[in-house]
Amino acid sequence: MNHWDIAAQVTTFPTLSIVPDAEKLLESFGPWVLIGLFAVLFIESGVLFPFLPGDSLIVTAAILAGPLGITWWQILLVGIPAAFLGDQVGYFLGRRFGRRLFTDDARILKTAHLEEAEAFFRKYGGISLVLGRFVPIVRTYVPLAAGTAAMPYRRFLAWNLGGGILWVGSMTLVGALLGGIPLVRDNIDVLAIVIVLVSVLPIVIGAVVKARKAKRA
Repeated sequence: MNHWDIAAQVTTFPTLSIVPDAEKLLESFGPWVLIGLFAVLFIESGVLFPFLPGDSLIVTAAILAGPLGITWWQILLVGIPAAFLGDQVGYFLGRRFGRRLFTDDARILKTAHLEEAEAFFRKYGGISLVLGRFVPIVRTYVPLAAGTAAMPYRRFLAWNLGGGILWVGSMTLVGALLGGIPLVRDNIDVLAIVIVLVSVLPIVIGAVVKARKAKRA
């Protein structure tokens, strides 16, 4: 398989057709907001359901920490283990079942999605577990690809932990900094859209690059 750049590797992943409103989702959890945050991040990180607003949920939780009755350090204490454990599940699903979970005509567990994640993983190795954290859809399938490829568990463990800390930590920091800006705090719905657009930007760039290469060929 050709070695594409990072963006081009994920161009065939489905885009986020349904992005739940992060603010409403957090408010719907009520006093169980930290448990809800844990559940969403855990599921999105490797339990084969990629259509959840992980990035925007962390940022929004940090911005609305006060009204939600939580603190930024609680977000870190809940978010990092959720991201870490979700990837653990994805890895062991890949080791145990591999391609048997996927079919060519499936809507979510589609063979083509796994193949793209495998190509991404083969080229970038362990660091794909860090880079993939910041790309919707990809972050769900990369740990599965690592398991399918039988990546040594100790190596996976280190990259997984580093990726989870960097992802949750950076998103929390962004939210904490933006939370002090009234314009941002009062327009969280717009911010959520911006976060999603920025997250899928590599996919768009990759599609353009891939199209240009095909045109030259």
